[in-house]
Amino acid sequence: MRARTYLPASVAAILLIASVVAYYSTRDAPAPGAKAAPRVSPEQPVDTSLLENAIGLATLAATPEEQAQAHEAWRLADHELDLHYAAAMIDAQQEASRRLPPALQDLSRQVTQLQSQVDADKKRVDGLAKDTTGELERAQAQLELEQDQLDAKTEELARKGGDRRARLQRVIQQHEASDKIADQGLKFGTLPPAGTMNEQFRAWLSLAGYMGRLHDAWEQARARNSGLKTESAQLRQQVSGRSEASASAAGLHQMADQQKKLAGFDQRIEDTKELSDAYQAWDAIVANRRLAVLHLLQGSLAQIMAILLAAALLSLAIRSIYSHTDHRRIHQLRVISRIAVQVAAVLLILLIIFGPPRQVSTMIGLITAGITVVMKDFIVAFFGWFTLMGNNGLSVGDWVEIEGVSGEVIEIGLLKTVLLEMGNWTETGHPTGRRVAFPNSFAIEGHFFNFSTSGQWLWDELRLTLPAAGDPYATAEQIREIVEQQTQADAAAAAKDWERVTQHYRARAFSAAPTVNLRPGTSGLELVVRYITRAPQRNAVKSKLFQAIVDLLRKPSMA
Repeated sequence: MRARTYLPASVAAILLIASVVAYYSTRDAPAPGAKAAPRVSPEQPVDTSLLENAIGLATLAATPEEQAQAHEAWRLADHELDLHYAAAMIDAQQEASRRLPPALQDLSRQVTQLQSQVDADKKRVDGLAKDTTGELERAQAQLELEQDQLDAKTEELARKGGDRRARLQRVIQQHEASDKIADQGLKFGTLPPAGTMNEQFRAWLSLAGYMGRLHDAWEQARARNSGLKTESAQLRQQVSGRSEASASAAGLHQMADQQKKLAGFDQRIEDTKELSDAYQAWDAIVANRRLAVLHLLQGSLAQIMAILLAAALLSLAIRSIYSHTDHRRIHQLRVISRIAVQVAAVLLILLIIFGPPRQVSTMIGLITAGITVVMKDFIVAFFGWFTLMGNNGLSVGDWVEIEGVSGEVIEIGLLKTVLLEMGNWTETGHPTGRRVAFPNSFAIEGHFFNFSTSGQWLWDELRLTLPAAGDPYATAEQIREIVEQQTQADAAAAAKDWERVTQHYRARAFSAAPTVNLRPGTSGLELVVRYITRAPQRNAVKSKLFQAIVDLLRKPSMA
């Protein structure tokens, strides 16, 4: 039994120690702050998943360090995609040169020349960005003119059958437009709140998913790097095999295109390698932030364990303080104190887990309405407990009658009162062996009888038939003297106890002295003796009185 008493405090102490150790093991952590499938289709002939991953992950970057890595990942993925578009355009031009009829080959060469001229003009405009002499305006006008010509030739080529390159050109233009928007500012995320234990746990789980997406992006960058190396090696073999080919204009032009593709492959390989390194650095930053959140979570857990330990120790202290007295009111105070400690501990733990409530008035109104409707009986029983704990309530050990059931109070809980049912009060008053529980609502909605004062006084009586011989009045007087002598101390104590009650309520005073009455009976005179006694001692007192009366009646003078 003693081991079970100290078990809650021991468990709370062990968990507190474990939480503190875990908390300090992460004290060096810095303060906090889907894998896309390849997409290739006729409308999107180039895989853009690397860039889409980088843009999607940027929305999760919350700290400046993460945002810097997100911007670097976007730059590398965008540059790799630009080079991919350039390689796809070379393939489209070569395919158009092989498949187009002679009437359209000249139009295709014009588109190629205009595209080269537009690219050169764009570089020239970028170089004159800070020019103030008017040269920049002329370069921009020239670029717009040549861009219009390129668009017109591209549309004409698309109408006449060279649609693949035209479609690719439109995709490139859309990509360049989206680059301008993204360059003005990526959409970054914000640090989630981590003040309460609930928020810390959710942030910890969210960062786990964040790191999973970073790992997928890192794997994708590595796979792209490996694939580019394989394609580059195959293209180099093709270029080496054609180095001895005819030095015609078409052959030289094709070799130049392949050299451009090789240079693009080399740059794309470098970009994907740097992108993989950027994701690794990004993942390490997020891992540190997750460790910091875990540190906060362990701190909250340690606080909860400290509250549980303090509550367990206070409960033990309350039990120890009140264990040296048997007074029933002190017992009730001990129960109330322990319940108050437990309620305070639960409220503090809820505050750590969920934080202070928001919109208190609305929340209290909704909760009160719901509790009132659903838990009416529990509410009435709970407030009935306060009534029973009052000065005019009940105490453990009182002899009471509740809803027609008489017995001794053995437990007064928050919601119910338990009686040990007694037999006939005027006979034995022994327990029947049944425990009867009543909801505490009877203290408010009904009534109860309490036969106990502080001394548990009870009127008891004796009935006996006097012998026909002798003077019945003298015998009755002698019996009264015997009863008065045996119950004198109890009568005096009961008189004082009741006197306090009558003075407090200004009730009529009454006597605690025993009374003797003679009345006719079927076989003679019947003597009825009423006296005051303590309820737990009534049987012992009655036995002593019977013995004294029998001794009196057996004397020769009474014969």
